[in-house]
Order: sequence, then C-alpha cells, then structure tokens
Amino acid sequence: MSLAKFEIISTIIELGSFAKAGDKLGLTQSAVSHAVSSLEKEYGFSLLTRGRAGIHLTTNGERMLSYMQAMLKTQKEMVQEIANINGLIVGEVRIGTFSSVSSQWLPEILQQFTELYPNIDIQLYEGDYDAIESWIANGYVDFGFVSLPTSYQLDVIPLKKDRMVCFVEEHHPFTKLDAVTWADIKEQPFIRAKKGSDNDLRRILKQQQIIPNVRFELADDQAIFSMVSHGMGISVLSELAMFRIPENIHIIKLEPEEYRTIGIAAPSFKTIAPATKRFISYLQQYVDQK
Repeated sequence: MSLAKFEIISTIIELGSFAKAGDKLGLTQSAVSHAVSSLEKEYGFSLLTRGRAGIHLTTNGERMLSYMQAMLKTQKEMVQEIANINGLIVGEVRIGTFSSVSSQWLPEILQQFTELYPNIDIQLYEGDYDAIESWIANGYVDFGFVSLPTSYQLDVIPLKKDRMVCFVEEHHPFTKLDAVTWADIKEQPFIRAKKGSDNDLRRILKQQQIIPNVRFELADDQAIFSMVSHGMGISVLSELAMFRIPENIHIIKLEPEEYRTIGIAAPSFKTIAPATKRFISYLQQYVDQK
C-alpha cells in the first residue's frame, strides 16, 4: 500500500490528465503511468479508463477513491498535528465555496489570513450547493460553505442569516411598491438559478405554496442580473448575492421576510486538521463582525 500512489490517482482525477498530474507532483508521465499500472496489478482490476472524453474512474475505481482520499486526509492531518506539536503553523486547507461567498467574504478573509499564516496553503473549489455537499461527504474538501439544512448527514456550524430579496428592471411596475408578497411574483416571468444553486428558493416557494412562472434557468448570478436588467423577467436571490448588479436593477423587499442560513459543514469538526481549525476560527470571527 502506497500513499504516494494514492495521491497520484487522486491528482489524476482532480486534473483530468496524467501529464498535468505529473507536472503538479514533479513526476514524469511515465512514472505516473507506472504507479497506476502497479496499483491496478496489485488490486487485480482497473481503476481508470481512458477515452476521447478524457480520463475517468471505473466503477471499482470510484469505490477505491473514497478510501484513498480518506487515508490521504488522515496523513495530512497527522503531518499538520506533528507541526502543531512542534510549534509550527503550517498546512493545507481545501474549501468548497459558492459564488456569493467567494466574491463577498473570501477575498478579504484570505488576504488577512494569509498575512497572519503565510505557511498555510488555502485551496478553493467553487460549485453549487449539491456539488459542495458531495465534495464534503467524499473528503474532496476539508469543509465547505453550505445553505442549511444540508442533504447529507454532516457536522454543521451556522454562520449568518441572509435575507432573500426580489429584484426587477427599473421600469417594472413593482418598483412603485415598498414590498412585494410571494404571491405577487406568481404570475411574473421568473428567472431562476439552476437546480443545485437555488435550494433555498425552492424550499421557500414550497412553504409559500407558490409555483413560479419560470421563463429561464441559469447557472450564473451575473447572467440572471443581465436577463432581469433587459426586462426578461424578475428574480429572487439573497442579499449577499446582490453584488456587481446593473444600475437599472431595482431591489425590493419581500413579505413575509425569508432567509437562507449560510453555514459551514464537514464530516466532523472534531477531527479536522489544525490548519483547518485555525481557518474556521478566523472565519467565524470575521462573520461575527459583519
């Protein structure tokens, strides 16, 4: 059993290429191929398939990867704990995040944190809610930002309640109102984030017994802003997501007020590595001051 080989497999899957994995790990492509072949020979089955669509895990490879990543995670935590015992502040923190947190919180947090702890390497992986929860559950990231409640059985820490707001083009009739009800949006052409990014809104609409007149579903908040600014419909997002909005967009509060709860999640916060604990502590202090 070789942790070095596990890291090679994990890196190939992360980067989608033997050559890129070799570059990242400082190995020749031949050495990477040999490591994969060696593991496949040892296990008696193939781990990877190579085709026109790229490199993918086989079914057996998928079953093995979670164990490999768990062992690599344990090794990383042990190395960090040894450094911690020796008074050294080093390590790597892999974080799953979504766009509004990436844009609104993380630039300032990372700037300040890396000045204090230059030997802690922070790696960010951006995706939607569903992807982040899967990354956490599979050990691909050390922890991730989530909207609570989560779909998986994870250890969670709530951070902030983020109010939902409606926004429309500046000439829309809603701009004359101080607030709109959830029922008001029912008949309006609606621009919605794609599934996986709008879990909060789907939950709220279900509670309010509202079925929106969905005209478009889009993956990117900026694309939603653009559609709304061109009068293609109205939309609802959280206040934290309302950044870099076009000048002709008008924001209106909703009644009754509804929120998403932003939190962080991990398989267990009790067993995370020292560097991750340090980052989470700094993150909580930052959000508390907001």
